[in-house]
Amino acid sequence: MRFDVVTLFPELFAPLLSTGITRRAFESGQVDVQLHQLRDFAQGNYRRVDDRPFGGGPGMVMMAEPLSQCLSTIRAQRPDDAPVVLFSPIGKPLNHAMVTRWSESRGAVLICGRYEGIDQRFIDTHVTEQISLGDFVLSGGEIAAMALLDAVARLQPGVLGDADSHAQDSFNPALDGLLDCPHYTRPEIWQDQAVPDVLLSGHHVNIERWRRNQRLLLTLRLRPELIDQARRAGHLTQIDEAELSGYNHRLPDPL
Repeated sequence: MRFDVVTLFPELFAPLLSTGITRRAFESGQVDVQLHQLRDFAQGNYRRVDDRPFGGGPGMVMMAEPLSQCLSTIRAQRPDDAPVVLFSPIGKPLNHAMVTRWSESRGAVLICGRYEGIDQRFIDTHVTEQISLGDFVLSGGEIAAMALLDAVARLQPGVLGDADSHAQDSFNPALDGLLDCPHYTRPEIWQDQAVPDVLLSGHHVNIERWRRNQRLLLTLRLRPELIDQARRAGHLTQIDEAELSGYNHRLPDPL
């Protein structure tokens, strides 16, 4: 797959592409990332890519023409009609299902906006999808683009040391969309806090039941809507429901 990233700050992507375990996906070409400096497609001595907004107001707006020129160049280089993604506060929140979809795709053109935003006419003409990291505003789309690229890269075959690692991630269908359970490692006692006995028992059935119960508890406490989703999908067993019923009686009343 190939992701073309349109940005004013391509240098921000260097650590992502060259460090950490996900670099395997980038270095091997499993996830081909091409960076495009937007100023290379701007006109004039100053390579201007932004201007004041019509109607007044604070800040600057990215101009449609440099973006359009850059996109045309990318289109000429790609053999496919790749979707164009804009990272924006009004986009759909990025979640596991979206990451999985992108990890199985042929890639996309990622537009990293800056300033107050980009000219709406470019969005209306070229953008096929908008993505957000959440209900807050970043100074640019680069961090959001890196989040997507990292999430996609770790799902590629051979990238993680253990091929089953990502199957135990929070939100994964393998866990019925629940949050992951707590994890422990050596030493067995740290600052007078012991590892739960069941994890030292060697009894795999009991260990898996404990982990399932912990996932249920954490999800009920922190993301109860995920419990509702799992219930509607028919993923919760009678044993799960009994555990949840017991947890409900022990949870404090919401403030």
